[in-house]
Amino acid sequence: MTTSAPPPRWYFGWNIVAAATVLTLLTVGMRLGIGPLFLPMAQDLGFSRSLLASIVAVGMLCYGLAMPLAGWLVARHGTRFVLLVGTAILVTATLWTVNTRSPGGLLLSFGVLMSIGAGFTSPVALTPVISRWFNRRRGMALFFLSTGSMAGIAFMTPALGMALYIVRDDAPADGDAPLQPAAARSAPANANANAMAGLSLGQAMRTATFLKITLGLFACGFSMNLLGTHGMPMLMDHGFDATTSSLGIGLIGLVAIPSTMVLGRLADRVERKKLLAVIYLVRGLGFFALLLAGNRLELFGTSVIGGIVWAGSIALSSAILADVYGVQKVGVLYGWAYLGHQLGAMVSSWLGGWGYEHFGTHWLAFGLSGVLLLLAAAVALVLPARRTALPAAAA
Repeated sequence: MTTSAPPPRWYFGWNIVAAATVLTLLTVGMRLGIGPLFLPMAQDLGFSRSLLASIVAVGMLCYGLAMPLAGWLVARHGTRFVLLVGTAILVTATLWTVNTRSPGGLLLSFGVLMSIGAGFTSPVALTPVISRWFNRRRGMALFFLSTGSMAGIAFMTPALGMALYIVRDDAPADGDAPLQPAAARSAPANANANAMAGLSLGQAMRTATFLKITLGLFACGFSMNLLGTHGMPMLMDHGFDATTSSLGIGLIGLVAIPSTMVLGRLADRVERKKLLAVIYLVRGLGFFALLLAGNRLELFGTSVIGGIVWAGSIALSSAILADVYGVQKVGVLYGWAYLGHQLGAMVSSWLGGWGYEHFGTHWLAFGLSGVLLLLAAAVALVLPARRTALPAAAA
């Protein structure tokens, strides 16, 4: 008789998740943590809100356009190559950004170049390798990656060395599946995954599932960047002081870190589309509550509730894409879907500044964000069950 070797006590894939989380903490935070600096930058540089918001909007579009390219380069040259190129671009862009004072210089350095570098070091570049390393606990692993994005609002320091040393593309054939008995795996689910893997990229992007996920990510990007860029100015315009406003926004990211751990475990135990719908629903209601907050208790209470669901939509969307279309296509598909996220971010960056200057209210941008999130919640409920997808014409 032959006995199988006992499973390793620590699965190496978690090292990759840790390195990827730290990297996104630093790079995403560098790109998206502009909220507290928005008004001081506009005043110091002599820019109007609309002008600075337009530069941020262009940056969000470039960030989104870099996503499909990053996914394609990962498939062709590997994760390490893309991370190295992206970090080199980020360093160059950062040095240029801090030394420029003209609208054109800030547009090219912060808006274009830094956005491209951030796109190359974003979760889009790291999702494919994590998806290959994890099958059974893919949802949890991708949620932990989202933790880095949330914590990145507060911490911005280089950590490329650790990421390049730890990240490996040569995942085991079954990811983390060997850690569970083979009999516990789902044969029908694997069969469905193999069928969907036969679709070309063009066919996959025309399925109703992909379009629904992209619509949800548009609402996600619209809301996240609106709050990150205009949340603090909005609260200050509503009578809160700068310290209270920054604490209100920062509390969302702080609460999101531990809540990600809980949501990550739920993502592999409950129907992912239902969890995604709940996240969009609570976040949408939270935007209306944030607009109506009249004192610190209401503001901080809204921030805590919003923080619980703040980090989940991107991780769940990428996990659903990997479940439905397979890990080989998830990098490019996630890149194109994330372009929808950044289109939403671009629109909200511009609308937040333009809407306030022309109408004297934040209800236009923040109210629209709440409506889009409620729509995204409804769309998430009609996503297919795990490992299945329907053509657009049939859904």
